Amino acid sequence: MDRVYRGVNGLGRLALRALDVRVHPHGLENLPASGPVVLAANHVSFLDFVMIERAAVERGRYVRFLTRYDAWKPGPLAWVLDRMGHVPVDRGVPAAAYLRARGLLRAGEAVGVFPEAGISWSYTVRSLMRGAVALARETGAPLVPVAVWGSQRIYSVGIPESTFDLTRGRRVDVALGAPRTIPPGADLVEETRALGHTLTGMLEELQSRPEHRPRPGEHAIWYPAHLGGQAPTRAEAAPYEELPGSAIRPTWGPGSGAA
Repeated sequence: MDRVYRGVNGLGRLALRALDVRVHPHGLENLPASGPVVLAANHVSFLDFVMIERAAVERGRYVRFLTRYDAWKPGPLAWVLDRMGHVPVDRGVPAAAYLRARGLLRAGEAVGVFPEAGISWSYTVRSLMRGAVALARETGAPLVPVAVWGSQRIYSVGIPESTFDLTRGRRVDVALGAPRTIPPGADLVEETRALGHTLTGMLEELQSRPEHRPRPGEHAIWYPAHLGGQAPTRAEAAPYEELPGSAIRPTWGPGSGAA
C-alpha cells in the first residue's frame, strides 16, 4: 500500500514543482509521527488532499482520506485509490466508510476527513458532519484540526464558474492545530461545534496573512466576502452546496452570531 503511495507522492511533487506551487506547513509537531490520528480539515479546493499529504509526508505519514465514492469510477484511478488505502464515502450509506476508517485507526493509521462533506463555496467553514469527532471519540485517536488556504486559487468551485488557474508560483499554507482527545462520553454535537470554531480561527488566521490578501482594488472571487473579497457570502453560496440533513449548522464564522 505504501509503495503505491510513495510513487503517487513522487508524481505529486513533480507536478507541484512544475507549477512552482509552494506548500508551507505549520505546526507539523502536532501530527504524531506514528500511531492513529484523525486529521479534520476544512475544504476549499479539489486539491486539498494533495496539499495536506504534502505536509504530512514530512512527518513520514501517509494519510488515508475519506473521499466521495464517485471517484471510484471503473478505471485505473480506482485501482490507485484502493492501493493507497483511501476510503470511498457514499452519503446514502455512510456506515461502511465509518467502519473502514475505524479499522484503519485501530491499525495505527492516519485518517483524513473533510467534515464539511464538500467544498465550501464561500471559503468559510460551512456545516460539519460528526464523523471525524465520532471516530476520535470511539478509537481514542487524537483529533488534529487542519486549515488549508491557497489551493482554492488553483482549482476550486466558484460562481459563476469554477476556478482553474495554473499560474505558477502559488502559495498554499497548511496549518495543523494542537491535537485533542475526545472523551468517551463527550457530546458529538458540542465537540463538532468546537471543531468548527477551531477550524474557523485557524483558517481566518491564514486568510488574513499579507501574502494571501488581495491587492488593493483586485476583484478577488477567491477570497471570502466577510474579509473584503468577492467570493459568495454564505447565503449566496447556500443554493450551490449540497448538505446532508444531519450536518451541524454553523455557530462559528460570519453571520453565525459567534463571538
